[in-house]
Amino acid sequence: MTTTAMLRAFCDAVEQRDGRAFAGLFTEDGVYHDVFYGAFAGREKIAAMVDDWFYRTATDFRWDMHDPVTTGTTLYARYTFSYKSTLPEAGGARAMFEGVAIMTLRDGKIVSYQEVANTAPAFVDLKFAPERIAKIVGKQGAELKARPEMKRHLA
Repeated sequence: MTTTAMLRAFCDAVEQRDGRAFAGLFTEDGVYHDVFYGAFAGREKIAAMVDDWFYRTATDFRWDMHDPVTTGTTLYARYTFSYKSTLPEAGGARAMFEGVAIMTLRDGKIVSYQEVANTAPAFVDLKFAPERIAKIVGKQGAELKARPEMKRHLA
């Protein structure tokens, strides 16, 4: 499968709430690191993330990948992503994000997916209270500081 076809299949599976197809793009031991929900390891949990977690408080997903670059073992792609929120305070608003997907690949499958995402505009669209935004951003900051590559920056 070409990089472009894999990325389109990735996005289509989320848009179509097809966790099984989405998980099939990953290796058996693959891990999806979600900016909100954390890590999902293995195809069964990755499929449940799409079918259950993503659609728990949202609908009408749209996901597009742009300008992919790959070394063969690492794939980077800029993305745009949105959904309609079903959270009561959001009033049906469409939450919009942009980010960069970082994938480690092995034999044409995704071993690891992580992302750097601009989540702040979505929090405003969703009408999150400032305290809730601070809690989420604080959690993201703690996760960043816990990564091995940040050790030197914390000294």
